[in-house]
Amino acid sequence: SQCVVRMGVDLGGDEGTQVTRTVERLYDTYPYPPDPMIDTEPVGYNWRWHFPSAYSFCTGMAPTDQQLNQLRILDAGCGTGCGTEYLVHLNPTAQVVGIDLSAGALEVARERLSRSVKQAGMERVEFIQKNLFEVRSIEGQFDLINCVGVIHHTPDPPRAIRELATKLKPGGILHLFVYALHGRWEIRLMQRAIATLQRGKKDYQEGVRLGRELFRTLPETNRLRRREEDRWALENQRDATFADMYVHPQEIDYDVPSLFDLIDGSGLTFLGFSNPRNFDLSRLLGSNEELLQDAQSLPERDRLRLVELLDPESVTHFEFFLAKEPLPRQSWSEDQNLLSARACLSPCVHGGPPANVIFDRDYFPITLSTEQVAFLSALPVFDNGPSKTIEQAQRETGASMESIRELVSQSLLLLYP
Repeated sequence: SQCVVRMGVDLGGDEGTQVTRTVERLYDTYPYPPDPMIDTEPVGYNWRWHFPSAYSFCTGMAPTDQQLNQLRILDAGCGTGCGTEYLVHLNPTAQVVGIDLSAGALEVARERLSRSVKQAGMERVEFIQKNLFEVRSIEGQFDLINCVGVIHHTPDPPRAIRELATKLKPGGILHLFVYALHGRWEIRLMQRAIATLQRGKKDYQEGVRLGRELFRTLPETNRLRRREEDRWALENQRDATFADMYVHPQEIDYDVPSLFDLIDGSGLTFLGFSNPRNFDLSRLLGSNEELLQDAQSLPERDRLRLVELLDPESVTHFEFFLAKEPLPRQSWSEDQNLLSARACLSPCVHGGPPANVIFDRDYFPITLSTEQVAFLSALPVFDNGPSKTIEQAQRETGASMESIRELVSQSLLLLYP
């Protein structure tokens, strides 16, 4: 397995504390993410932050009303609250706790939420200054822990996951996002170039100035400059984003083998990547049926490894769900089970009936058949609850099981046993 630590340090106690303080200083200098604040509800959605959709991805079925009424969510490493405001907005019954090591970032988070989710939302959220290794002191356990872009900046990611696992309820789910080794090759080299020119100094503002100067100076054909301009420059217009990418004092990148070493040591169950299209071998080998079938016969981890080896530029991070068992699952493989399920249209889709094009939870366009349009039109919307079974909607519309199963496989429905 391969795992690269950049600008890294030993994991000893004193040095680990020093790393934490150095990272805290970066985010006090550049609160992150630097997204602008708005005075209205957050725009759009991310289905991974909508608990019914995330739970459905992990189990095949929507959560019960009892689960939603007792819902607790932890945003671990919440930064300036960009994700926290969606967790509050998209889950109107949830109590949400946001933690971060940076007091400066938390100050921005409080202001952000007071403006976007207003007083009603603020009554359901609490911000606490803590790092991931202090989570045991938080009261209670959580149904969903969101930890995006955080553990790879800690001195000990395996321990960070184990600490988070102590705060998951049995049957709770953890969404993680870590950096990928091969898709960040150019970033890693530029980080080292800036650090070399800084001669070991940790002056983040000077590092940003120096990095931007390097990109302007390098030949237009230079691989590092091309990758920055083609892939990252738009989001790196803000200095905070540039600093997080190029002058971060602590970062660990993973490939598929080292990622699963991390997961296997967590005591939690891997449920799948939350961007599964990215790991679909057919997008790379679909023009050669024999080769595709051979690749798809590999064990799961080897299939995932093959994608990152063949298309490293597309794998710049890993985002995935883990669970604390026991977690119930429902496959709906038996027709009678599916027919007896109550269903509603997922709230994380756009368009659809009466139109025949619908955008799925990842904003991917799907063309519906006439019978699928009719079937979806017969289902209640999410806000009205799952008042109708699949069988009732099928009787009303005459939709075939094949067309209904296609809608299920496209995650356009939320299903309730």
